Amino acid sequence: MIEPELLELLVCPKSHAPLEQVGDELICKSSGLAYPIQDGVPILLEQEAREID
Repeated sequence: MIEPELLELLVCPKSHAPLEQVGDELICKSSGLAYPIQDGVPILLEQEAREID
C-alpha cells in the first residue's frame, strides 16, 4: 500500500489529476487510466497503464 502522504503528492502524468489507490493500481478517473504498483513502487508511465471504463 502506498503511504497516504506520498499518494497526496502523486498525480496522473497524462491529466495531472489526483490518483486513487484501488488494490495494486493507481486509478485516474480523469484520464481513464490505471497505473500498476509493482513491489510497492508506482509505475507512472502511460505505456504501462491500462485503460479503464
